[in-house]
Amino acid sequence: MIDGVVRLKGDEWEIPKGFVPGMRVPARFFLSDTLAALLEPGAVQQLANVATLPGIVRSAYGMPDIHWGYGFPIGGVAAFTLDEGVVSPGGVGFDINCGVRLFTTPLTKADIKKPRELVESLYKAVPTGVGAKSTRKISPSDLTTMMEKGARFAVEAGFGVERDIERCEDRGCMKQADIRAVSAKARARGVPQGGTLGSGNHFLEVQEVSEVYDEEAARAFGLHVGQVCCMIHCGSRGLGHQVCTDHLKTLETATKKYQIALPDRQLACAPLQSPEGKAYFGAMAASANYAWANRQMIMDAARRQFMRMFSLAYEDMPLVYDVTHNVAKIEEYTVDGRRVPLCVHRKGATRSFGPGAPDLPSDLTRIGQPVIIPGSMGTSSYVLKGTAAAMERTFGSTCHGSGRVMSRSQAKKKQTGKEVADRLLEQGIIVRAPNEAAIADEAPDVYKPSSEVVEVVARAGLSALVARLTPIGVIKG
Repeated sequence: MIDGVVRLKGDEWEIPKGFVPGMRVPARFFLSDTLAALLEPGAVQQLANVATLPGIVRSAYGMPDIHWGYGFPIGGVAAFTLDEGVVSPGGVGFDINCGVRLFTTPLTKADIKKPRELVESLYKAVPTGVGAKSTRKISPSDLTTMMEKGARFAVEAGFGVERDIERCEDRGCMKQADIRAVSAKARARGVPQGGTLGSGNHFLEVQEVSEVYDEEAARAFGLHVGQVCCMIHCGSRGLGHQVCTDHLKTLETATKKYQIALPDRQLACAPLQSPEGKAYFGAMAASANYAWANRQMIMDAARRQFMRMFSLAYEDMPLVYDVTHNVAKIEEYTVDGRRVPLCVHRKGATRSFGPGAPDLPSDLTRIGQPVIIPGSMGTSSYVLKGTAAAMERTFGSTCHGSGRVMSRSQAKKKQTGKEVADRLLEQGIIVRAPNEAAIADEAPDVYKPSSEVVEVVARAGLSALVARLTPIGVIKG
């Protein structure tokens, strides 16, 4: 382990105040010995840097999928007071509200006689890849409504049912959206991309529920062994990226204006109550709403392919849940014995609200929030549930995925996309992507083992295992 880092107990480690100058609180992260061997010194430095930001509460936190990112490490969590705290695009990321949703079907793997045909039909139905444009016409006025209403826009436009909204985090909409803070350039990028998957680690995956760990929670979520499901992972596309780019410039200036000393300029920020901070938060919320509408439209397209191929009814494919892992939100927590509102940044981290928490569907209040953790291409994904311990220890947060251990350029040098696809096909997994490079980028071994990551958060009590899902067919951006 890195000099100066202290093991507290089990999988919990601490970066004490003083590790970097100006730390206001310590930083903590959760890693097994196996994952600790993969830890990048740069990610530790970044997490310590986060602990220097004004108004930070308790600790900066790193999840077991932690790795180096822009400003915050990916897998980073931090909460700030509303009066003295800041908001930072580096604590959200360029792909605002990159998130995951999972819907079920009544099918079993045996029902899918022609898996390649299914994968091809889904690939044709959902525009995929860099700069992919939607086949569904989104007008500028539609875009405005998407940014204001989020998932509800898509449902009201015929891309879903009312129950879908109930099964989205925040009901698929941040009410603080301010479309005035979204530039014309960002809007222009958003208009043609509604309902598209994008590139990078984004995917649409047909999966089988291969194991259930918690029967009660699985029943509540609508999951059972042998069931075919579909998982969607994407975000706010070019619109969110442009919003982040635009406001980073403003907040770099604001950092100097408000005399905020930073150890890293990538942590550019502004006080939450400042005009610059409010503008970024409003534009970020609008981007988050766009992302929820985007995933809703993609899910509708996927559902319709299942309907066409297997004669299913739309209602046969309910949404389990939709979670975001790149966002900042105002949430209430107990600090020093008082309930206070905080601005919680989750950068590559997932909300993990426990039983009785606000914003849960009424039928899940006793169980807790579904937590969806995708694996890397060709490895298992997991459904977990939120816990009271996460609410107390990490501001209701857990991991978001596996976490990269190899850059994309390194991955391409190690193996070709065809080699990866052939190897997965030997395991019975069909892969489809716009090009071979997109497959090589996301090879399973460029990520930490998903099973190890979820075991760490389960041991730490940050979320509890419910089910394991294995891939049948993967569409990569």
